[in-house]
Amino acid sequence: MGRRKAKNNEALKHKLFTRVNDSKFKEFQELLKKNPQNDMSSMLRSILYNTPVIVYTKDKTVDLLLEELAALRSEIKAIGVNINQMTRYFNTYPDQRQKEFYAKIGFSAFLRMENKMDQTVDLISKLGKKWLSE
Repeated sequence: MGRRKAKNNEALKHKLFTRVNDSKFKEFQELLKKNPQNDMSSMLRSILYNTPVIVYTKDKTVDLLLEELAALRSEIKAIGVNINQMTRYFNTYPDQRQKEFYAKIGFSAFLRMENKMDQTVDLISKLGKKWLSE
């Protein structure tokens, strides 16, 4: 599939050549690094036509929080699976002693999950403070 033809008045027919000093060139390169989907020509064209230049920023401090949240999510999921298994065993066996045993195990798993949920809420509140303050 080929490129579509631009309208005659929108075609980019004219070349402009200019020189800039080192500091301005570095500034353009830094701006270009923040928008990896762009090239220098289209970025400069956007500046010339006063259209927005999209800049992507990455906050590396949030990465650790998000990794910790992902780990907590998987731990909570595993604990939830354990609680579901204990509930199934609890409902399967009619003997009172077996029900008490599985209830005790399920309750300890619930307490572990409660701790993980508290950690999750703390992390989410940290993220909320960071994102909502800007």
